[in-house]
Amino acid sequence: MVGTVLLLGLLLAVETWIGWSALLRPWLNLAPEYLAAGIILIFLTYGLRALRVYDYFLADTRGHFAVCLRLSLQHNLLNNLLPMRSGELAFPVLMSRCFSVPVIRSVPGLLWFRFLDLHTLIAFALMVVSEPFIGQMLGVVLALLWMSVPWLAFKLTAFWQIRLARHSGRVSNFVQRILKSLPQQSRLFWRSWLWTLLNWAIKLAVFAWILTLFSKIPLSTAWIGATLGDFTSVLPIHGVAGAGTYEAGIVAGLVPFGIDPAEALQAAVNLHLFVLGCTLLSGALSLLLPTLPASSPVEINHD
Repeated sequence: MVGTVLLLGLLLAVETWIGWSALLRPWLNLAPEYLAAGIILIFLTYGLRALRVYDYFLADTRGHFAVCLRLSLQHNLLNNLLPMRSGELAFPVLMSRCFSVPVIRSVPGLLWFRFLDLHTLIAFALMVVSEPFIGQMLGVVLALLWMSVPWLAFKLTAFWQIRLARHSGRVSNFVQRILKSLPQQSRLFWRSWLWTLLNWAIKLAVFAWILTLFSKIPLSTAWIGATLGDFTSVLPIHGVAGAGTYEAGIVAGLVPFGIDPAEALQAAVNLHLFVLGCTLLSGALSLLLPTLPASSPVEINHD
């Protein structure tokens, strides 16, 4: 109900302050090559996300990247459309259905991905926000300190595995199984982080660029708006398909830098339409990708 109210509130706010016809008019003047370039780059980020899953669960997914891409696209579709992050439940379900990966392994892997996603979002935000608010030098220092957090988390995982190995019991064994589903080798840790950094660097750059196509916003300011828009994904309540909350995050990132609220809202809504368009298109195209052949069962790891 709250999600529906947020959606209706967004529709009413746009019609009152801007008018839907005026808001959508810039699409008529948008160069097709710009739109095509944006879509291609966003699809590249979808490929990087699928590669992260493929690489992380390589023992189960080896030789089936197309299936992994299908899984990732459908997970992304459900995650963007379903309320309150309930689309995340699709990941363990799809991993079990496509690759026979049990929940005890897929859910910790998903949580690791989301930890890296949130960490990277904050890191990119620090790099842009630091200069006007806390000074460039201090911002760089904070960003460097923040960038060490995943490595510390990786080392703490190994530490707790050693500690728990000395104990027996159902709880200890259960926690150990969860920890074993997190990166065990430094190479896997660095690769999963690399795919995350590349994905978000391209994604935020494209989103910031799209914002500048629909308004006269400096690219650095647009980057902040795009980052805060994606931060709303961690909120417990969203509008339908993120409508309302996503725009509010973008506007909150743009208005403090002197951007007119109506102009910020227009750019935010148009960016959201672009994101939803890419999501729906990729979800439809995922149906053309292969599923795992029944004649080629995946070897199941019973750890």
